[in-house]
Amino acid sequence: MVRGLVNKLVSRSLSIAGKSQQQQLRRLNVHEYQGAELMSKYGVNVPKGVVCSTPEDVKKATQSLFANESELVVKSQILAGGRGLGTFKSGLQGGVHIVKADQVEDIAGKMLGQILVTKQTGPQGKVVSKVRVYLCEKMSLVNEMYFAITLDRKTAGPLIIACRKGGTSIEDLAEKFPDMIIKVVPIDVFKGITDEDAAKVVDGLAPKVADRNDSIEQVKKLYKLFCECDCTMLEINPIAETSDKQLVAADAKLNFDDNAAYRQKEIFALRDPTQEDPREVAAAKADLNYIGLDGEIGCMVNGAGLAMATMDIIKLSGGTPANFLDVGGNASEGQVVEAFKILTSDDKVKAILVNIFGGIMKCDVIASGIVNAAKHVQLKVPVIVRLEGTNVDQGKSILKESGMALITAEDLDDAAQKAVKAAYS
Repeated sequence: MVRGLVNKLVSRSLSIAGKSQQQQLRRLNVHEYQGAELMSKYGVNVPKGVVCSTPEDVKKATQSLFANESELVVKSQILAGGRGLGTFKSGLQGGVHIVKADQVEDIAGKMLGQILVTKQTGPQGKVVSKVRVYLCEKMSLVNEMYFAITLDRKTAGPLIIACRKGGTSIEDLAEKFPDMIIKVVPIDVFKGITDEDAAKVVDGLAPKVADRNDSIEQVKKLYKLFCECDCTMLEINPIAETSDKQLVAADAKLNFDDNAAYRQKEIFALRDPTQEDPREVAAAKADLNYIGLDGEIGCMVNGAGLAMATMDIIKLSGGTPANFLDVGGNASEGQVVEAFKILTSDDKVKAILVNIFGGIMKCDVIASGIVNAAKHVQLKVPVIVRLEGTNVDQGKSILKESGMALITAEDLDDAAQKAVKAAYS
C-alpha cells in the first residue's frame, strides 16, 4: 500500500545548490483506521474493522466481532506507505497479513511495539504503537484499482487520479504505463464534482462487476469528504470490487490542511505525535518554523528567505544543512533557547550557524537567547554567529561579555565557510 504515486505526480522538493532534498510537508496525517472511520461517516463503503492495543484485545475482537470469519486481515498502523512490502526489525516480513482466525493473536503480538521499515520510512523505520493494530474482515475482492484526490497547483483546484490497476506496485505501473493513469482536472471548487466528472473517474477505474451508478455515487461521496474536511490528499490503494458487486475502499490514507485546524478540531484531535519527527513536534510547541533535514550544520535564522539563502550558501561552501529553522521577526529569548535545544538534540549536527539580520528581530534579543541557551543546553558543537542590523552592537557586546567560545563572522560567506570548516575539521 503506497502513497508514492501521488508524490510522483505532485512532487515538491527543496533545491539546494543544485541538489534536491525532499521537503517535509506540514499537514496532518492520520492512521488508516481513522481514515476508514471518517470515510464510513460519509457513506463510503469500507471493510468492517477494529483497532486493538494488546494481544488480549485482538483475541476478544476475533471472538466477538469476527466470530464467523475464518480469515482476517491484520494491519500494522504507522504513518507511512509501503507497509505490505515492509520488514520489521524483528525479522517479520510484511506489515499487512492475511491469516487464519486462530493465528491473528500471534501475528498481532509480533507487530505491536515493533519497528517497521518501509521504503517511505527510511532505514530507521517507525514503531507500530502499542495501540495501533487494525483488524479487518477479509473481503472477497475480484478487482483492485487505484484512486486518489489531491490538490493541483497549476489549476488551483482538486485533481482526481484513477487507475484500473492498483496494489503494492502502483508506482512501477505508473512509470511503465502512464497511459493507464486517468486525471480528472480541473474540478470547479465552487460548482463541485458533476456526474460527468464522476463518470470519467469510474471509466478510468474500469470496474468489472460493480454497479456503475453506485460507483459514481461513491466517487462523489469521496469528493465531498475531501472538500468538507479540508483534505490535501485522499488516497485509496486499493479501491476494490467485491464479489457482491460493491466498490469498497480497502485502504485509507488522508492528509489534512494544517491551516484548517481551527475548524476541523475533531479531525486534528486524531493527530499522533509519536509518529512525527520529535524535533518538529517540539518546534511546533515553541511556535518555531522548523523542518528537519539530513545534514550536519544546524541553522537558526530569522526570515524564511534568509533561511533558504543560508542553506544554499552552506551547500555552495561544501556542507549540508541539518534543518530549516526560521525564528521569525519577534522571537523571544525563550524561543531562542528552545531553538537551541532542538538543534542540539540532533546527533548528526556537528556545528550550528546562527544568521540574524535584525529588522523587527533585534540582535540583542538573539544574543541574550544564545547566552541563556548555553546555560540550559550543553553546547558540545561549535557555534558560528553572524549578526547584522538592529541593535547589532549591543548584541555583539552581550556575546563578547558572556565569555562563550563563539566563532563570529563578518558576512554570510564568511559564516558559511567557518561553519563548514568547524563541522568537518
